[in-house]
Amino acid sequence: MADKHGGLDDVVAAETVLSEVDGLAGRLIIRGHSLDQLAGAARFEDVAALLFGGFFPDLPQDLTAPLGAARAEVFAETAGLGAALLRLTPVEAVRALTARLADGDDLATALRLLAAPAVFAAALIRARAGQAPVAPDHALGHAADLLRMARGAPASAAEAAALDAYLVTVSDHGLNASTFAARVIASTQTGLGSAVLGGISALKGPLHGGAPGPVIEMLDAIGSPANARAWLDGALARGDRLMGFGHRIYRVRDPRADALKAALSRLAAGSGALPGRLALAEAVEAAALAVLKARKPGRTLDTNVEFYTALLLEALGFPPDAFTCVFAAGRTAGWIAHAREQALGGRLIRPQSRYVGPAPKLAA
Repeated sequence: MADKHGGLDDVVAAETVLSEVDGLAGRLIIRGHSLDQLAGAARFEDVAALLFGGFFPDLPQDLTAPLGAARAEVFAETAGLGAALLRLTPVEAVRALTARLADGDDLATALRLLAAPAVFAAALIRARAGQAPVAPDHALGHAADLLRMARGAPASAAEAAALDAYLVTVSDHGLNASTFAARVIASTQTGLGSAVLGGISALKGPLHGGAPGPVIEMLDAIGSPANARAWLDGALARGDRLMGFGHRIYRVRDPRADALKAALSRLAAGSGALPGRLALAEAVEAAALAVLKARKPGRTLDTNVEFYTALLLEALGFPPDAFTCVFAAGRTAGWIAHAREQALGGRLIRPQSRYVGPAPKLAA
């Protein structure tokens, strides 16, 4: 009888050149580069080109101009922003708008899909505030243009660099739930659009990318460093999960948390803002780690990517209910690369299941 792996833990479902997640060492490698070499040093479009390498015959070395052109092309779909879409959550509305794009497996399709979450998230943020969408500026980098489209005003270089660091940090992360969903869909030889829509659908779940917003709610409820220990003790006594702590793979600190904390610290130093909020976050983090160690001594529950994602995206002015959309803006690069890798070299993904239901009754 085959071993059962209810969550596919330790099952190798694909071979990939794209990324490696080393949960024991707390290390993330993207196409031969460690995360600490990329985050804060590389632009998002450069990492997207790195991920796409070898999967598109006409891939240019610099994606800045073609991705800018794709943003302009995708922006036409924001004309369909009506009351029905605005009643959805932002990530559901982004998914609905993305579904309007033509499917395919070529580079043009890939770039439209890569542009879509940024363009649609920015338009939705403004529409929900009663403001008109702002058209893309194809001459800008992707992070700078996302901030400009969302705000209606240019972002500073420090802000654009902070968002670049975030998008790079979340661009790919092994065979996580949304990436595996994208690969399963791509294995049927459907288009990239179908794979990306599957990725968005998986990402919006609270056990995957849909959780950064509650970190802000937790910080607001705690209010000051002096309240942290008592509030966290109370939450755990009620059986609540502490958002931003613990990870399915990492048995040590999530390296993405360090990358985003560094990006947030650089942003705070450059702008002179955030000292109080950052101090609160650091106090809550320290208290949470102490409480978790005391209450759950047999488990390794360290800071994960959600915690500093929430702080960084809040500092950049994104509303918490749009955080998952910004996550999708980065992770779409990984979904597309994995989908192409699977479609070009993989088989239809078709695992087995074990039936544990009742047996049919035999006639006497």
